[in-house]
Amino acid sequence: MTHPHASGLSDPRARHTPGIGARLLAAQALVLVAGGATTWIVALIVGPPLFSEHLRRAGMVHSPNEEFHAEQAYRYATAISIAVAIGVAALTALLVTGYFSRRLQRSVTEVSSAATAVANGRYDIRVAPMRLGEDFANLARAFNQMAERLESVETTRRQLFGDLAHEIRTPIAVLEAYVEAVEDGVKTLDRDTVGTLRDQTSRLVRFSDDFAALAKAEEGQGAIAVQRLNPRTFISTTLSTAADRYAAKDVLLRSDLAPDLPLVSADPQRMSQVLGNLLDNALRHTAPHGHVDVVASADSRELTISVTDSGEGISAEHLPHVFERFYRVDAARARSHGGAGIGLAIAKAITEAHGGRIAVASRGVGMGSTFSVSLPIHPDSP
Repeated sequence: MTHPHASGLSDPRARHTPGIGARLLAAQALVLVAGGATTWIVALIVGPPLFSEHLRRAGMVHSPNEEFHAEQAYRYATAISIAVAIGVAALTALLVTGYFSRRLQRSVTEVSSAATAVANGRYDIRVAPMRLGEDFANLARAFNQMAERLESVETTRRQLFGDLAHEIRTPIAVLEAYVEAVEDGVKTLDRDTVGTLRDQTSRLVRFSDDFAALAKAEEGQGAIAVQRLNPRTFISTTLSTAADRYAAKDVLLRSDLAPDLPLVSADPQRMSQVLGNLLDNALRHTAPHGHVDVVASADSRELTISVTDSGEGISAEHLPHVFERFYRVDAARARSHGGAGIGLAIAKAITEAHGGRIAVASRGVGMGSTFSVSLPIHPDSP
């Protein structure tokens, strides 16, 4: 048996549930009835004795019959006044409630329809300002912000899958071509062929590792294990690890670490990964005989580690995008260098998970670039 909601049908009981306009009108009617009944009871119990007392004090009542007729006249006048007042109030309430309930119903219907559209994957939907007060304005803004965020996530997801397919297509195509060539006898499984196959499989493994690292880095603070740390420890370790790669390419790696660096709250492995990615990026874009300088300094609030290279540099239009995943200043050049395009995105995610920030600066193409990582210092740091 198909559930009515699963088939797109509404619950029959829901169709008979009064709408917000009817409920507002019922609430107004309840208030009017309560007010009218209270007024009627008070007028009947308190009014006649007070009226009679004032008549006697004024000397206008000389017999019980006159007092009886005076009280009857008071009751009739009171009844007519209350009836007219309730009628006018009811009519006014009906008109005002009808006006506002229609506006409110339209706004609620618009939000409901927009929410349904978002649930169906239309993340470009937006709701207009409701003009029903600050609460409803906040609701509209919150909904639009949610829709914008979902649209951004969906756009990123589609781009991510497209980039993933694009990135793995080349090594897979090379592997397939070489395997077919070996099967057809066009190529032999010699050292060069094995080297090519191993290079492409290594590229796939490296890409898989980088993508897993990005996913883990974007988990935020839950993916890091912070401790009270002297930054000199992970900086020196990362520089030592990168030294052989720099020497192999004949790029000079220099460092200048301030002697009194403050303590920071950081995960040493993750921050080594950040600095390592920056050093790899600098090495990738620096020609032989160039140089890369690592400088660490601090002020009263934060520690700053900068990596400056003498390499290719970055033009101004590309600077805002260098930390985006899979973004390449020059796609062909980056692929020839072996970059997957997510190392800087990993560095950004890890840095922000530490409560820090990362930035890039370059004077232009051919003028080198500087990447800076800033971390808040530990509150107990001397």
